[in-house]
Amino acid sequence: MNEEATHVVQRNGQTAAREALIPLAFAGHAHFTAMQVRGGKVRGLDLHLARLRDASVQLFGQALPDHQVLAYLRSAVEAGPGELSLTATVYSPEGEFVPAPADAKPAVLIRTGPPASGPAGPLRLQVFEYERVLPAVKHVGEVAKTYFLRRAVAQGFDDAAFVDRYGRISEGSIWNLAFWDGSAVVWPVAQMLGGTTMAIVRRQLDRLGVPQREQVVTLADLASMAGAVVMNSWTPGVAVHGIGPTALPEAPDFVTLLHRAYELDPLTSLVPPDSPWQ
Repeated sequence: MNEEATHVVQRNGQTAAREALIPLAFAGHAHFTAMQVRGGKVRGLDLHLARLRDASVQLFGQALPDHQVLAYLRSAVEAGPGELSLTATVYSPEGEFVPAPADAKPAVLIRTGPPASGPAGPLRLQVFEYERVLPAVKHVGEVAKTYFLRRAVAQGFDDAAFVDRYGRISEGSIWNLAFWDGSAVVWPVAQMLGGTTMAIVRRQLDRLGVPQREQVVTLADLASMAGAVVMNSWTPGVAVHGIGPTALPEAPDFVTLLHRAYELDPLTSLVPPDSPWQ
């Protein structure tokens, strides 16, 4: 372990200067991905790169090559301790509220910090009607997530869950939701962000032969569920024991199954072979 390694903030692979950070202080036209790095390695690297690539095309009309993004990720990981949280944000250096030149290339800001594994749970989620703009993009500047989380806490809950105008349960404040019907994993159908952890779990459940299905889930459907979890880049599953007024049963085997599936996904190294973390 490198005792001198520290957490970093880098822009395009270099230490971010104050002048480069000032325009970002109030920036909202950007997107990001978040990951947990362990021993210099990460799960679902292919999914993180695809997320950044697809969102860049949608927001900026072009994407940086994967090899360039990988170089920036590696630079940040090599500069820090082997265990860390990493957030990679892609933004337009031209700023906001102005047209951007057709050839303007996006820039990448990477921040690392202490590793995280999420709350222990179980959680109770209060329900709010809310639909995100560009729900398939993990974009920044979403005041609603913190706003509704804090409203939920003020009402005695742990976090928020969202329903859309049609009454479909979609996602949590910073979470994907998954349900268990006693024999299959149920993924809610609505306009929402597809998480990288969710994608990791889904592909490994397929390999394990665990039944999965997508369906519209409403508040009225909750009484028929045998368990529920939230998941994000911190964790593949934290038990949820209540959504709104509906209590949900404990489902420890369901939580264990999701963690097992996640851990089957291979780790990809972001550091050189001679790193002390290998």
